[in-house]
Amino acid sequence: MNEVVGILPTLAEQTAIMLGIVALSLAFGGIGGLAIGTGLYVTRSGGVLEQRGVWWILNVLVNTVRPIPFIILLAALQPIGRGLVGTGIGTEYAIFAISVAATFGIARIVEQNLVAIPTGVIEAARATGASPWRIIRTVILPEALGPLVLGFTFAVIAIVDMSAVAGLVGGEGLGNYAITYGYRQFDEVVTWSALVVVVIAVQLIQALGNWLARRIMRR
Repeated sequence: MNEVVGILPTLAEQTAIMLGIVALSLAFGGIGGLAIGTGLYVTRSGGVLEQRGVWWILNVLVNTVRPIPFIILLAALQPIGRGLVGTGIGTEYAIFAISVAATFGIARIVEQNLVAIPTGVIEAARATGASPWRIIRTVILPEALGPLVLGFTFAVIAIVDMSAVAGLVGGEGLGNYAITYGYRQFDEVVTWSALVVVVIAVQLIQALGNWLARRIMRR
C-alpha cells in the first residue's frame, strides 16, 4: 500500500502527459482524418463532388498507411519526423507519429459513417439547388454527427493504445512509465498501476462518447 501511495505523484504526472499526447494527436489526426474521409465520400462515384481520380488517390493512400502496424510505422516515420519536428524520438515525435496513424484510421471511420447516410436526404438537398459545399456542411456532416462521435470515441481509445506503444521511442506517458519503471525494473506495482489508470481512462472516454452520441441522435 505504501508503495502505491509513493508512486501516485509520478503516476498522476505521467497520466496527465498521456492525456496531453492523446488530445494533441486527436486534434491533428481528427482534422486530417475528417478531411480525407469526407473527401473519399464526396469524390466517389455518385458523390456531390465526384472526382474518380481524386477518390482513387485518397483510397490508395488510406489503404497503404492504415494497415501498417503502429510499431512498424513508428520506426518508419523517424526520418520524416526528424525533418518535420526535428527529432525521431521523444514525446514530440510520438505525437507526430500517432497523428499520422490516427489520420488514416479516422479517415476510413469517417467514410464508413458517411456512406450510411440515406441517399434520399442528399438528393433532396440537391433538388433545392444547394451547392456541393453547402450540402457537405449543412447536410452530410450534421446527418452523420452521432455515428461520427462514436467513431471518434473508438479512435480516441486506439490513440490511448498508441500512446503507450510510443514509449518504445521515448515518448513520455503511462506507456514509457510502465516499460521503464515497471517492466524493466520488475516492479509489478508500477505496471499494474499504469494498467488500472489506462482501463479507467478508456471506460470514462467510452462512457462520454456513448452519452454524447445518444444526445445528438435524439435531436
